[in-house]
Amino acid sequence: MEVFASNKLSIKQIFSVLTILLFISLAQSASPLKASKTFITKSCTNATYPPLCVKTLIPYAPKVGTKPLKLCNAALTEAILAASNASAAVSKIAKQNGLARYEAKAIKDCIEDMKDTVYELKLTLNAIGHLNDPDKELQWDNAKTWASAAITDIDSCMDGFSGGKVNPIVKKKIRSSITGVQKLTSNALSLINHLH
Repeated sequence: MEVFASNKLSIKQIFSVLTILLFISLAQSASPLKASKTFITKSCTNATYPPLCVKTLIPYAPKVGTKPLKLCNAALTEAILAASNASAAVSKIAKQNGLARYEAKAIKDCIEDMKDTVYELKLTLNAIGHLNDPDKELQWDNAKTWASAAITDIDSCMDGFSGGKVNPIVKKKIRSSITGVQKLTSNALSLINHLH
């Protein structure tokens, strides 16, 4: 009977040790994720739109870790996705019947601006990918230049709808599609500027 009791005690001890090890393992695996989320939140204080920055980049925490370049990649990925979606939305508006000639021209120009924005953001992402090359400073300058050009194209698209002639409904649809792109691109540029 005593042998059985001591075996039972050993099983309880083993179970306790395994439970403790499991909790330690879970705590350690959660720690890098928590560190990444803290890193993203802190980095986003440098962004133009901090709450949007945190909201869009926190889902990337497992991939980003605490690496600034990976954070910039994630920010640019979000901006490219938003620009592609905005371009599609503006193209859909262009197909509507009843647009005035000046609205159709502004939309056509905006579509070109958005295509340029996607292209420039991809060039920015490419330059960021070469920041470990010997010409690091040139690549960093290129990334800032391309991201700035993307913002200029976004602004150019929105400027085409600033006149009073444009139907307010069309103007609102375009601006709602483009504003998010402008904010995400601005955030990405802010993060790029803080790499050095």
